Amino acid sequence: MSEVTLNDENFNAEVLSSKTPVLVDFWASWCGPCKMQEPILEEVAALYQGKNIKIGRLNVDEAPRSANRFLVMSIPTLMIFKDGRPVEQMIGVQDKNTLINKIDKLV
Repeated sequence: MSEVTLNDENFNAEVLSSKTPVLVDFWASWCGPCKMQEPILEEVAALYQGKNIKIGRLNVDEAPRSANRFLVMSIPTLMIFKDGRPVEQMIGVQDKNTLINKIDKLV
């Protein structure tokens, strides 16, 4: 599965109503650590293409309601949602192995 661009309008449908777990990257274009996280997330998305997980990115400046709803205070924040609820939260840049381990526990 390729990455999904998330926003306030599609968050409920793409994340909260998803039948599969969703890894959401809360980020912003001005955030240096977020830029470091992006290629790692792209590698993970490529590894799980066609598997039972969705990976999405939400720009907190463009979708503040969704970020506020889940109390995102620092970015990057990565959350894994399952059955419409956040089940894992990671703050700061996460390496590829950490993400793989968290995803593999859920899928």
